[in-house]
Amino acid sequence: MVDRSVFTKMSMPCAFLDWDAFVKNVDDIAKKSNGKKIRIATKSIRSVQVLNYILESDECFEGLMCYSPHEADFLAENGFDNLLMGYPTVDVSGLNKIALQIKKGKKIICMVDETEQIGMIEKVAAKNEVVIPLCIDVDMSTSYLGFHFGVRRSPIKNTRDLVPILTHILQSLNVRLEGIMGYEAQIAGVGDDAKNRFIKNKVIQYLKKKSLSEIAKRRKDIVKYIEKDGYQLDFVNGGGTGSLQSTSNEKVVTEVTVGSGFYSPTLFDEYRSFQYEPAIGFALPIIRKPADKIFTCTSGGFIASGAVGQEKLPTPYSPTHCTLLPLEGAGEVQTPVYYSGHENLKIGDAILFRPSKAGEIAERFSELYVVSKNKIIDRFTTYRGDRGCFL
Repeated sequence: MVDRSVFTKMSMPCAFLDWDAFVKNVDDIAKKSNGKKIRIATKSIRSVQVLNYILESDECFEGLMCYSPHEADFLAENGFDNLLMGYPTVDVSGLNKIALQIKKGKKIICMVDETEQIGMIEKVAAKNEVVIPLCIDVDMSTSYLGFHFGVRRSPIKNTRDLVPILTHILQSLNVRLEGIMGYEAQIAGVGDDAKNRFIKNKVIQYLKKKSLSEIAKRRKDIVKYIEKDGYQLDFVNGGGTGSLQSTSNEKVVTEVTVGSGFYSPTLFDEYRSFQYEPAIGFALPIIRKPADKIFTCTSGGFIASGAVGQEKLPTPYSPTHCTLLPLEGAGEVQTPVYYSGHENLKIGDAILFRPSKAGEIAERFSELYVVSKNKIIDRFTTYRGDRGCFL
């Protein structure tokens, strides 16, 4: 765990990467690959140097999953290849950048789940005289007694839904089908071991267990349908950090996407099946003491995306016995912290925080201080530090 003394003479606020914890996470994830390739989710990393380290650390890591066509272009310019767009895009400017990178020899695969999306991609591909590879996004959510368990992504839920889009792709001259993806968010992205939530945990554990067999069957049926007449998919992508073990056990899956596990933010403390090391954090300086046991820090309002809840707030963890004030939370320009410990905190001291989600924190800082054995050994730029802002 990084010590606060590291930041005594640093300019704060600042973000940091606990290198020893990070390297351990990379190694642990590689060991769980189960013979499958692991594609790195860039939105959970957002640093060229970090991405390079992961890709070079083990042969199981292959390819990136991007979240923006402009990001894909940026990464291609920085030497990366085998880029899968994780989401559909209707950004013609971005699609043109992708087409130009493909013309240069880069492999960039666009995600689709509607024929209208394909039509736009076809026009761009024809204009640039290239063939753009595609991946079909298949819905992996499940429903029990009217309760939707999962996220609202693709409208393609079965082989019947697949027919129009598959027919369109196979009849086109400017696009080709490369693979399919199915993200089981209800397994990969939902914690099932939260503190003081016994009943909720049991419900989620039950729904996860019930979903697993349905997810595996759906993915197998989709692959079988596509390949029934001899068509061969290049890859079948699935999963996330929280489902690495279960998804990699599916025979039809060739690769699993992992992102948040490398940094292990607070939302990934609540899983029964695995535990990675907290590796990402930020330091805020104490600037005033408005009352006894209350210390106010500069900035700190780095709230994670998604449904609003206390779990999306950053968590102060060093010194121990720090908590946010329930009526103020974490603020844009200041964050008050209640401290019940016995250390003599002073103006200018650092308080260390962990973010709720992984890569989003990189949008607020231009660099990550790389800390090993309580010494700063390097500085890695984030996308922001490289003048990259994509969403």
